[in-house]
Amino acid sequence: MVLLAAGMGERAQGSSYAQFITVLLIFVVVLGITALTTKWIAGYQKQQGANVNIQVIETTRIANNKYIQIIRAGEKYMVVAVCKDTVTMLCELPGEMLREGGSAQGFHFKDFFDRAVKKDQAAPGEPEESQLHEEE
Repeated sequence: MVLLAAGMGERAQGSSYAQFITVLLIFVVVLGITALTTKWIAGYQKQQGANVNIQVIETTRIANNKYIQIIRAGEKYMVVAVCKDTVTMLCELPGEMLREGGSAQGFHFKDFFDRAVKKDQAAPGEPEESQLHEEE
């Protein structure tokens, strides 16, 4: 191919540059169409998934492919077992039995992230105040 381009001279070189630019422009157009289509589908799915009356409150994994979920449907709270092929209602909970709280581990990601940022900003030779309290 190099021999053919070298034999034809500058005219063939200009043609190859034009082909490269054309392919590049087609690629950019296809990429743009793909991005717009993805945004449109995401907006459509977000609109379809906006539920007001049904909400999963909490999910706990009890075994491989087996979960227990607390679901709010209207004003009722239900506990269901979700398996690979079945969903079984276990019981109905009164709303007063549910505890309000944060994450199960006792910390939020924001707290963890803030602690990590503080470690990066601390001087390398000086221990942090939180590290001093942990050692005691």
